[in-house]
Amino acid sequence: MSVILKVENVGKLYKLGEVGTGALAHDMTRWWAKVRGKEDPFAKVAQKNDRTQKSSNDYVWALRNVSFDVQAGEILGIIGRNGAGKSTLLKILSKVTKQTEGNIKLKGKIASLLEVGTGFHPELTGRENVFLNGAILGMTKREIKARFDEIVDFAGVERYIDTPVKRYSSGMYVRLAFAVAAHLEPEILIIDEVLAVGDLEFQKKCLNKMRDVSENYGRTVLFVSHDLNAIKSLTTRCVLMQQGTVEHIGTPDDVVRKYLDRYDDTEAEFRNVDKSKPNISNVSIATSKEGGIQYFGHDMTLTARVNIPEATDALEMSYELIKSETNEPIAYNFFSTSGTMAYLKGKSGSFDVNIKIASLRLYRGEYYVKFNLSDPRGKVVFQRIEKCLPFEVFMYEIYNEWGFADGICKYIEESSLEISEQECR
Repeated sequence: MSVILKVENVGKLYKLGEVGTGALAHDMTRWWAKVRGKEDPFAKVAQKNDRTQKSSNDYVWALRNVSFDVQAGEILGIIGRNGAGKSTLLKILSKVTKQTEGNIKLKGKIASLLEVGTGFHPELTGRENVFLNGAILGMTKREIKARFDEIVDFAGVERYIDTPVKRYSSGMYVRLAFAVAAHLEPEILIIDEVLAVGDLEFQKKCLNKMRDVSENYGRTVLFVSHDLNAIKSLTTRCVLMQQGTVEHIGTPDDVVRKYLDRYDDTEAEFRNVDKSKPNISNVSIATSKEGGIQYFGHDMTLTARVNIPEATDALEMSYELIKSETNEPIAYNFFSTSGTMAYLKGKSGSFDVNIKIASLRLYRGEYYVKFNLSDPRGKVVFQRIEKCLPFEVFMYEIYNEWGFADGICKYIEESSLEISEQECR
């Protein structure tokens, strides 16, 4: 196979708090430095793209030194946490924005699906937008007509095809946009995580279509998703991005494993624990799908191995579900031997405490779990596990047409307990 896309040392610099690059003098100075082969004079104060740290200057690198090749007919997956630079990279490849540095070499036409509504004119009908997108890709009216019925059938919007797309729901928008991008024969198809808007059946349909255009038509697909199972089952190679750089390139299984290992701090939380007192020696999570994927409204189970060296009548355990982006607790619950953990009262040994959270109500995003084990009488904290069991919530078949205001929204999550005694180790 030949190389169809080559990305060489690509970087994207943004000036915080301003639209564009700033004053004309900045642009001219930056251009003159490039002509002389010098480093960008305004890049010297830039920071890496680390959203966990507060910015102390006016510039930030959304991407830096990004390099990789893509073979013709390959399906390349791109994964990473929110803010890793994935969407910025795809916008540069789609020519929505231009890189600050580096080169991109590609062969053929690109069709991209980056955000809901990207590439569609809201005042035009679905039919008119299909022809508009085909014309942008360099197709003739006859070529578009030959595929029109197939596009409409795939999207399932026959009844609304002559309605202005501004009246479409988000799901209809995405279905038609994907159908257009996949059926108008671009050499490179770029899909961002916008498919999460669609229902499960349509997501599967899209994944099968991407596999089909790659295997049977030799087209290249770049696919960004937080659905690690889809990445492993669909892609032939994968890129892991971290803070605007490429951290690792390899097989999907290898890259996904590195991604999960990097963000799971669970093991570190069990070091230096006083085992002469009640303690938690292991925790695990059972989400809707493997790989830490949890669907809104589905059950989730947390399991903690609680060790009690000496029998006690007073023990309390709590958990909190923390939003990764803000480190704020969103949901919590607590249990004690005077109530739901009465089974442990006056006992010693090792016990698995299974906390079943029915119909989890967290909005989509990345989260982690915090545990506390304490003696409520003396206000003694035996153990505090600050950060473990990372997981990510998706809306599954449910998509809210309204917006969501971020903020601290604490509530007690309904949870049921199941405790089983284990052999001491």
